[in-house]
Amino acid sequence: MNYIEEMGKKAKEASKKLLVLDTETKNRALTMIAEELINKKDEIKKANKKDLEKGKKDGLSFALLDRLELTDARIEAMAQSLREIAAFTDPVGEIVTGWKHKNGMTIEKKRVPLGVLGIIYESRPNVTVDSAGLGIKSSNAVILRGSASAINSNIYLSRLFNEIGTKGGLPENSVQLIEDTDRELVNSMVKMNKYIDVLIPRGGKGLKKFIIENATIPVIETGAGVCHVFVDESAKINIALSVIENAKTQRPSTCNSIETVLIHKNIAEKILPDLTEMLLKDGVELRYSKEALDIVGNKAEIKLTNEDDFGAEYLDMIMSLKLVNDVNEAVEYINEHSTQHSDSIITESIENAEKFLNEVDSAAVYLNASTRFSDGGEFGFGGEIGISTQKLHARGPMGVRELTTTKYVIRGNGQIRK
Repeated sequence: MNYIEEMGKKAKEASKKLLVLDTETKNRALTMIAEELINKKDEIKKANKKDLEKGKKDGLSFALLDRLELTDARIEAMAQSLREIAAFTDPVGEIVTGWKHKNGMTIEKKRVPLGVLGIIYESRPNVTVDSAGLGIKSSNAVILRGSASAINSNIYLSRLFNEIGTKGGLPENSVQLIEDTDRELVNSMVKMNKYIDVLIPRGGKGLKKFIIENATIPVIETGAGVCHVFVDESAKINIALSVIENAKTQRPSTCNSIETVLIHKNIAEKILPDLTEMLLKDGVELRYSKEALDIVGNKAEIKLTNEDDFGAEYLDMIMSLKLVNDVNEAVEYINEHSTQHSDSIITESIENAEKFLNEVDSAAVYLNASTRFSDGGEFGFGGEIGISTQKLHARGPMGVRELTTTKYVIRGNGQIRK
């Protein structure tokens, strides 16, 4: 049995113990880990610094370095996430529904863990803690495979989680990190259907494409975010400017930041000069369609879009923009070019708002608000395992309830089917 299979076997054994672990023990362990994250802030940042220094030498982009960095605020946010997860009602064992059969049997549908989660993610080391915490609260064992760029941070965080978690009463090997960065291990991991029940990839298109094409385990796709804001002709300019600025610049390296803005042609002359000036001052690299460039004039700072810009996930201070004729074209464009993550309309028209909210086929749709709210913490889940962009099992931010499935429990006293 090789290294990765051994991890799978240990995870399967841990999942059996987690299945019967009481809520109080899970909550106590998560709270203890949260406290230790705060106590060990300096050590965490020291491990993270090694990754940041290597990342800079390797030429990682601004966006990737931002995703990689652990600041005091981000460590505190990880700790707070664990506290919130601990405070949630335990979904395991919840009776979803129940009824009595005509022959006297009782039938209950109850919530149970998925079993063993395999999570493959890139760059962001906070995913190590968030994923482990959500996995434990939902009584799932977790096998983590982070990126080589964050290996020092991930090793420190996972070992801290396990050391303190075990002291708090968690079974050994409840959370395991693949510390070997050999990419061949991913090939083995995605075929471990004997041990892993669900794979959750969090990363770029390349990672997800590889997993979907090679996995023998059910996959929940998460994270790719080509998000849009459509400014309708009835939009309030001040709201549109504020939402676009926030959705693009507040943290551009995240999957819920926008990549493309669509402007109704009838409002373009009113909003484009102010929008352009604002975003250039913010340091955003702008890529406009020819019609938009004709309105603002040929500025050296603005590039002409090409087909690759529409549907591109920049994860950086880059934004494309084009004009559309109406809400129908905006909806059609978004459904063709988005990743079904998060999209927003800025409008005062009830009719156009309802059309957009009903017909845009994304996991989260917004009216007069920033897409940056597509987040487990903002939705009240404490944290998230990822934002599912598919339609089966779970969609949108995935909290503890989305990491469970159901089973039917039937109680009788000798009934047989005739």
